[in-house]
Amino acid sequence: MQFSEFQSTEQLNTEFANRVASLLATAISNKGKASLVVSGGRTPLPFFKQLSQADIEWSKVSITLADERWVDKSHEASNTALVLNNLIQNKAADATFVELKTSEESAFGAEASVKQSLQNLSLPIDVLILGMGEDGHTASLFPCSEQIQQGLTSEDIVLAVQPTTAPHERMSFTLKTLLESQQIFVHLVGDSKKAVLDKALAGDKVEEMPIRAILKQDNTPVEVVWAAK
Repeated sequence: MQFSEFQSTEQLNTEFANRVASLLATAISNKGKASLVVSGGRTPLPFFKQLSQADIEWSKVSITLADERWVDKSHEASNTALVLNNLIQNKAADATFVELKTSEESAFGAEASVKQSLQNLSLPIDVLILGMGEDGHTASLFPCSEQIQQGLTSEDIVLAVQPTTAPHERMSFTLKTLLESQQIFVHLVGDSKKAVLDKALAGDKVEEMPIRAILKQDNTPVEVVWAAK
């Protein structure tokens, strides 16, 4: 694992956007297409806006989320809306957005529909950008949830999840799919997230802090990018 510290979130957003754009451009050059998978929440929004201005062939890029809450995109909890309104804009408006949320009423039983949708995503993932919760969850792999073992060991691409510590059913990529990525970044901002990272690195029990399954493996390059504020 590589750790990269930035002096400010502004510097992080600018340099990280340049790095991701370069990786996507390389993938396009090598195979004619590229895939980008991002995390939701408010933290990456300034980064999304910066990346959306990158001068690359966005029409050859497919984008989706590492996980999504099973709510309509008009709902305030929708990460899909955040991506559409902040990343799939400007030059990146030409990218293909692949939704994880389908029309089924429940995420449970919708895996087949989501897999069908994901045929529009170039796999394996070229660039994966994950976040991390204060409890050490990443994507929707929550510690102590009923689905955590399945999420960590399943051979499927995605998994329906009902966290016990967070609202809404969710659809999440499994650990297997995440680790098949070409490059993984963990995007963190703030001293509290650095403290969680230090705790994750100090222990080994993956079920307790699922982010450890990302940080403590050697098969896929992982870089943590962080700024205090």
